[in-house]
Amino acid sequence: MNDSSFSLKSIAISAFGPSMLFGFSNGAVLPVIALSARETGASPAVAGLIIALIGFGSLGANIPAALITSKIGERWALLGASVNTIFAMLLCIFANNTVFIAIAALMIGISTSVFMLARQTYLIDAVPIYMRARALSTLGGVNRIGMFAGPFAGAALMHFIGLPGAYVVGIAAIVAAGLLAYTMPELKAKQQARAVPADKPRMTYVARKYAGVFMTLGTGVLLISAMRASRQIVIPLWADYIGLSAASTSIIFGISSAVDMLVFYPAGKIMDQWGRIWVALPCTLIMGLSLLAMPFATSTATFIGVAMLLGLGNGFGSGINMTLGADSSPEIGRTEFLGIWRLITDVGTSAGPFLLSGMTALVSLGAGITATGMFGILSAAIFWRYLPHTRSGMKSHKD
Repeated sequence: MNDSSFSLKSIAISAFGPSMLFGFSNGAVLPVIALSARETGASPAVAGLIIALIGFGSLGANIPAALITSKIGERWALLGASVNTIFAMLLCIFANNTVFIAIAALMIGISTSVFMLARQTYLIDAVPIYMRARALSTLGGVNRIGMFAGPFAGAALMHFIGLPGAYVVGIAAIVAAGLLAYTMPELKAKQQARAVPADKPRMTYVARKYAGVFMTLGTGVLLISAMRASRQIVIPLWADYIGLSAASTSIIFGISSAVDMLVFYPAGKIMDQWGRIWVALPCTLIMGLSLLAMPFATSTATFIGVAMLLGLGNGFGSGINMTLGADSSPEIGRTEFLGIWRLITDVGTSAGPFLLSGMTALVSLGAGITATGMFGILSAAIFWRYLPHTRSGMKSHKD
């Protein structure tokens, strides 16, 4: 699309509404899934493992999600993911065995993979390339907003009806997301493409053809994902290490998340107007340097400052992984490419906390955080080497 009069407002509800509602739903239920597992008799260790299954469900579903979305289209993929999530939450409400909670966690992870891939594919087709970064950073931003607000709504209803209240909120939000997905318009470009039959490239062919991109820029986004996942563990662990209370830790984490949400649209605008590297470098360097500084934050004031910087770096990179994937993806085989791309980012999301835990066990918490901070320096070096340094260098594959 090259229409210079295009406005994101024209597709805001259909494009971003389902993502915000899906994030709101996940935000409502993710904090209580471990509690549901405990109610069925799971130990704290098993409850933690069940939470990890959400990430593994998303990781394992990326390739199948790409194939399914490519075959049935974004609208029906979103509807299927919505229905799957509703069943998962009902399973959590009525489960009397830990196994059912584990199955539900896997189902939620699968739905997350399908949902994010379908939204990304839709926006790549719906938005002209000169606004692509703003669209994808907004997609990441509205999901963050939903994840931030969801726990408060879940807690409010839990006050009246107990633990099931969070799942009721989640189901209501997912139903609304599914209805929005059902009413979203089919894109003319999609309709025209379907009128001309074309052989879809195999996933293995796409993986081989674009192996260079996956090995270079893919490594960069893998490292970003590892830092982002570790950030959610680093803040509470270091707060505990310096002796802060649980309430203080929650407030500081909330402040960091609020800073995170403030900068997603400016970051997207910078990417569109100046080039991707002008966000990729600040994102990775701010996050990396913040993590490197964390072991020196031994007072409440310095800890708050570092946590806010970490949130700023994370928020500044909102949509960067999706934007780089969109720029690198071909028109023919795009969904297959993005499935592999999401697989790479989810590997980083899953591996980051494990690497942090391993270094902490072998050396110390400070050493683990420092090692994680080095990911930011390494990813910045990768982006400096392989990303265009000017806006004119940006392009999207056409073959």
